[in-house]
Amino acid sequence: MEYLVIEGYKSAAEEFSQEADLQDTPPIDFDAIESRLSIKDAVQRGDLREAIEKVNDLNPEILDTNPQLYFHLHQQRLIELIRQGRISDALQFAQEELAPRGEENPEFLNELERTMALLAFDPTQSPSAAGGAPSEIADLLQPAQRMKTATELNTAILESLSQGKEAKLMGLTRLLVWGESMLSERAEFPKVRASCFSEQDLLM
Repeated sequence: MEYLVIEGYKSAAEEFSQEADLQDTPPIDFDAIESRLSIKDAVQRGDLREAIEKVNDLNPEILDTNPQLYFHLHQQRLIELIRQGRISDALQFAQEELAPRGEENPEFLNELERTMALLAFDPTQSPSAAGGAPSEIADLLQPAQRMKTATELNTAILESLSQGKEAKLMGLTRLLVWGESMLSERAEFPKVRASCFSEQDLLM
């Protein structure tokens, strides 16, 4: 159940709760699962304005008490403006929203400079093409960057709801894979295939 809730599988969690008759466990807020999924989806499709609004509707303290997360959400919004070719809007947004936060928190300046460097290149071109951003910064335009931001936000929401940021099942699976890796250096044995998780999931 914990895995289904944390990963956002609302329908499966509801069905499992009914079939397993989990009456003695703390009640599960299924609406909160749907809210988290809606926010995560907004980030993953690049609609950071909607994501921030929904987070503030859910619990404004999440962003008020987490300046790093707030900066990363605004950084992602800047990336989306650059991706859309809205250069004037991107420059204004960076000056009004991100520059002051960089002055308050010097640790953000490097990330801001790296993001602003995208303005010098064509976001529609691949890193290997003429005019494309070099690979050192081109990764900011990849879907994985949206996923990274969405995961950070989802974790903060879970913590605000007093839920673990990661299902114990995922942690145990990583431990199993690590144990197999250590043991395989010393002996041959049949390995358990954690096929329900990607290699990237297991290495996080």
